[in-house]
Amino acid sequence: MIDSPYGPLTLVADEGVLCGLYMTEQRHRPPEETFGTPDDTPFEEVREQLAAYFAGELKEFTLDLRVHGTPFQRRVWDELRRIPYGETRSYGELAASLGSPGASRAVGLANGRNPIGIVVPCHRVVGANGSMTGYGGGIERKRRLLAFERGADGAGLF
Repeated sequence: MIDSPYGPLTLVADEGVLCGLYMTEQRHRPPEETFGTPDDTPFEEVREQLAAYFAGELKEFTLDLRVHGTPFQRRVWDELRRIPYGETRSYGELAASLGSPGASRAVGLANGRNPIGIVVPCHRVVGANGSMTGYGGGIERKRRLLAFERGADGAGLF
């Protein structure tokens, strides 16, 4: 577990590769007992990149990830990583970029199951009209993350 401006973050690895980043009170957060024995060894680079991100110095993570999900979920999570820092996409835009313009609901469900929050920026997906829609870490965190990425003063402070 590491501290962040958005509350404690639990990091999870699979064979030394980041496979989970969970916020406190996050929807779809696995039970603590499934995380295994605490071990900070595999997370030095993750900690460094998160610190740089929260300092406003890193715009794109370059971490190795091991995501566990269906093929469709993994395609959605890959597409999330293509949304530029400080920008947003609607669920419909994301579905269209995947070649499935009618799949915005499925994209939303996959987005909500993202196991590596912040690094895989599901917070950058908004409603068709730009509204703040569901976010596993809570709407207020989503709003603050987006404000932070857009350069709002103090947005990174929790």
